[in-house]
Amino acid sequence: MRYEFLVGLRYTRSRKRAQGRNRFISFISLVSMLGTGLGVAALIVVLSVMNGFQEELRTRILGVASHVQITGYDGDLEAWQRVSGQAEQHRNVVATAPYVQEQGMLSFDQNVRGTLVRGVLPADEERVADFANYMQHGSLDALRPGGFGIVLGRDLAFALRVGLGDKVTLIAPQGLVTPAAVLPRVKQFEVVGVFEAGMFEYDSGLALVHMRDAQVLYRMGDAVTGVRLKLEDLFSAPRVSRELAGLIDVPALVTDWTRSHANFFRAVQLEKTMMTIILFLIVAVAAFNIVSTLVMAVQEKYADIAILRTLGASPGSIMTVFVLQGAIIGLVGLAAGVVGGLLLANNLDVVIPAIEALTGATLWNKEIYYISELPSKVLASDVITITSLSFVLTLIATLYPSWRASRVNPAEALRYE
Repeated sequence: MRYEFLVGLRYTRSRKRAQGRNRFISFISLVSMLGTGLGVAALIVVLSVMNGFQEELRTRILGVASHVQITGYDGDLEAWQRVSGQAEQHRNVVATAPYVQEQGMLSFDQNVRGTLVRGVLPADEERVADFANYMQHGSLDALRPGGFGIVLGRDLAFALRVGLGDKVTLIAPQGLVTPAAVLPRVKQFEVVGVFEAGMFEYDSGLALVHMRDAQVLYRMGDAVTGVRLKLEDLFSAPRVSRELAGLIDVPALVTDWTRSHANFFRAVQLEKTMMTIILFLIVAVAAFNIVSTLVMAVQEKYADIAILRTLGASPGSIMTVFVLQGAIIGLVGLAAGVVGGLLLANNLDVVIPAIEALTGATLWNKEIYYISELPSKVLASDVITITSLSFVLTLIATLYPSWRASRVNPAEALRYE
């Protein structure tokens, strides 16, 4: 083992009770370690929670939306069976489901709400979406052709003040032209189910009916709005949509979930990036506390440095000693931060209720966030990036004090010894 490491480790572990300055230097070293550890732990926990939120939101959105959807240019897709067959030939397509999607207005008693009406085939829809997991009352299988049943989002049903068995009036924007006037198309539907996806956009504005009933109401014949696809890997959606555009020989528009919800996911990613930058400033402040620790250590070790120089130590070796001292302080803080951050991030379901019970405050309101517990997902790439960048900041902080130590003149340092 090189002597530079031994000397650096000895300086780090120095505990001289007789001298108050050494105690103060050790205290600053401890503060630097704690600061680095807290900053790293905070970064790991916050990024894990952001990752958990991203995954939870993505799961909820794609539980109702689709990975890829193929629609007609004019709003109608006539040869949808042919499109479904061609799409299923792609190796990454797991399932397909046709759908009709139009605007409508629901009315019950004195309550009126605008809604997005989606006509589906229940058996096919269950293959591309997760409505079975979101149903609070009733079932999607209750939608039968000619039965004119309807499944509403929870908030939409609450706004209309309806429950299972109630009959709501659906008003279509397409009207009937008569000699007297243009009359709106109106049809009564029976509420056969209520779902809660946990996304306000869907819970308050989506109504599901059987595809055949939607075709009759909106006078579409056998045409549909488009075909929804589920992929084996949702992150391959952009590539698969490009390949499907060349595979399908029917004029159609192919889009994927990264386009239809681009602004939403970009906002979440921007928030994650900004939180990362802000928390890295905490790590930077803690890392640069090492500068003051090493500056004071160099001042106190002037005589030791001079003796080492007279014994033949080069300026590079002296610099290495103090770089190692700062690196050891940083590594201890990093190790403590990584261990603490991982323990906290993986046990938030225990920690949050414990803090709430201890303080009496509500940190996580399930009624507001529609999620039963705070989501957390630790990614190895995040931990590696945090650790690497934090260690680099620690090394940078050691350079100036170490350089000053290497410039010490032995004659000047020993003049008054």
